[in-house]
Amino acid sequence: MSVPVPAVEYPVRFRVDPPEGPLNRVTTAFRILVAIPILIILGLVSGGSQTWSGSGRSQTLAAAGGLLFLAPLLMILFRQKYPRWWFDWNVAWWRFTNRVAAYLLLLRDEYPSTDNDQAVHLDVEYPDVPRDLNRWLPLVKWLLAVPHYIVLFFLYIAAFFVVIVAWFAILFTGRYPQSLFDFVVGVMRWHNRVTGYAFVLATDRYPPFSLDA
Repeated sequence: MSVPVPAVEYPVRFRVDPPEGPLNRVTTAFRILVAIPILIILGLVSGGSQTWSGSGRSQTLAAAGGLLFLAPLLMILFRQKYPRWWFDWNVAWWRFTNRVAAYLLLLRDEYPSTDNDQAVHLDVEYPDVPRDLNRWLPLVKWLLAVPHYIVLFFLYIAAFFVVIVAWFAILFTGRYPQSLFDFVVGVMRWHNRVTGYAFVLATDRYPPFSLDA
């Protein structure tokens, strides 16, 4: 008699704890406005620059940060190494973006923390590069993930309308319908798996086409 082999978890795991009670209708109604401060902070740690003109002069505000992609790619390719502090930075920034996203998508009422996981959990296994990662694969992972980009494009559209429905449901009932909650979290999970594969370079396992944990 054969013994069933348990399924191996994907190295990128994501979940959001369902709210324990009614959601705040006031902050839900004005979520975009309430989120502006944390969005500014996210923008500052995500890199890029902002230029504006005034009084006949042009000024530029620059910020450094965001997801490290090219540097880990080159290290994996030429040295078969992924410096732990680079990986930790990517995961910390990535978790922060997910907390902000969960707040904007009305999944939780807690204002996003810059350092604590709160109720948004993203777990990523640190790879043993020589054992777990093919040194050449990072060059083409972004291309191999194209089928996922196509599916995610339509899932993002669906999630947009689902969140609108959930917004009205929260305003009238104080509750996020469980089926809608699970769908939005599933889209975020799918997105995170693709990000971990193609851009964080945490795994060579191709992401499953699935919303499920």
